[in-house]
Amino acid sequence: MLQAADLTIRLNPADDVVIARVEIPAGTELIRESVRAAVTVPAGHKIAVRDIAEGKPVRRYNQIIGYATRPIRAGEHVHVHNLGMAHFERDYAFGVDYRPTEFVANPATLMGIRRPDGRVGTRNYVAIVSSVNCSAHVSRRIAEYFTGERIADYPNVDGVFAITHGTGCGMASYGEPVEVLRRVLAGYATHVNVHSTLMIGLGCEANQINDLLAAQGLKRTDQLQTFTIQETGGTRKTIESGIARIKELLPEANKVKRERVPAKHITLGLQCGGSDGYSGISANPALGAAVDLLVRHGGTAILSETPEIYGAEHLLTRRACSREVGEKLIERIRWWEDYTARLGGDMNNNPSPGNKAGGLTTILEKSLGAAAKGGTTGLMAVYKYAERVDAKGFVFMDTPGYDPVSATGQVAGGANLVCFTTGRGSAYGCKPAPSLKLATNTALWERQEEDMDINCGVIVDGKANIQEVGQQFFEMILKTASGQPSKSEIFGYGDDEFAPWVLGPTM
Repeated sequence: MLQAADLTIRLNPADDVVIARVEIPAGTELIRESVRAAVTVPAGHKIAVRDIAEGKPVRRYNQIIGYATRPIRAGEHVHVHNLGMAHFERDYAFGVDYRPTEFVANPATLMGIRRPDGRVGTRNYVAIVSSVNCSAHVSRRIAEYFTGERIADYPNVDGVFAITHGTGCGMASYGEPVEVLRRVLAGYATHVNVHSTLMIGLGCEANQINDLLAAQGLKRTDQLQTFTIQETGGTRKTIESGIARIKELLPEANKVKRERVPAKHITLGLQCGGSDGYSGISANPALGAAVDLLVRHGGTAILSETPEIYGAEHLLTRRACSREVGEKLIERIRWWEDYTARLGGDMNNNPSPGNKAGGLTTILEKSLGAAAKGGTTGLMAVYKYAERVDAKGFVFMDTPGYDPVSATGQVAGGANLVCFTTGRGSAYGCKPAPSLKLATNTALWERQEEDMDINCGVIVDGKANIQEVGQQFFEMILKTASGQPSKSEIFGYGDDEFAPWVLGPTM
């Protein structure tokens, strides 16, 4: 049974708040803090440990998470009723905390799939990519034909899947919106976890396949075939043609063999969704510890969700390997500030109702916890959405905070595995990159264990530390990259989660 001294978690000696490890009834004396709970405080929520005057900053992680909207007394519950946003200047101090990575002498290995161009995959799929929504139906029908029974003779093929979406027309055939879509589709069509691809269009759409290929420097080959419904002669003939083509591709795709390769070939996409008050205490820093290990073993990790590092970007710019890299990140922050202002939005539209129920109050607080996924190594590069990631180490990609859209950009950029932390619960999965989910608390783990891959709640429970769980998860990453299925793969997730970022008006 927890003692009164163990009821809260203090993250930094300078903090104005502590976190309730469990629900704390009104009147409970918090021995370590020498305060008494004024009201019942839910698990994962914040309790003031000193009086805070109205308008004064409130600190967690020794960072500002908001400002008191009224006087707060020691022992009070600190949340949306007394904590709000206000603008404050952040010291970007470009590169002051950057340190070159110390690589391990004997890097870890995995059983990967080496492609002819030297890249290494963690899965081996055949993909069908629709250039436009108009070809989505035939793409799905082709993929649905290849059931587990029908590809049972090809044990080295993980499946046939369709990439479909709701755009590709009703936009200009030039400019940023279609450029972004083409980057995404090309990234999936040539993804390292994909052996071969059929790209299918209608024929008259704005996103012409020929223009897509030219813009992305791609050429048709046996492993990248294209055709359109109009040229082929309609729905039935297109489905029949697609099935026949994939039947011809499967024997070649099945020839791949896994071989032992260094961990430098892993590229992680880092995601968090359904966050709670424990996210920045357990799962996010544990994932950050695993990221640090991966980087020291030569691998790459992509932090994203720009609106959800807002207010914590100064922690990343301090780690930038150069001023240019740091300024590129701030340029993306400024873009988002302008973007939301033009559309009548607010950068503090996060946290979501579920995040707030879990104990998060402002976007500043959420961002400080979310940034912990990126570990502590140097920030080596900043990319626009779905750009090909070619740097090694810890990098950032500009994406929205919405998880499917963000992960789609990361996978298009080359992530061959996705790691997803959650405190409220998630059922996300991804193709062609396997997705691992980290639970922030034991209650979630016990409630949704079939969907969660690891319980980081043991950190909150005091049964393990961040480094121990980070090491455990790093080993899980290696096993998953080697072919061990994730929980979402067992359920067959990934056919419906493709969601490219749609920019600009639909005309």
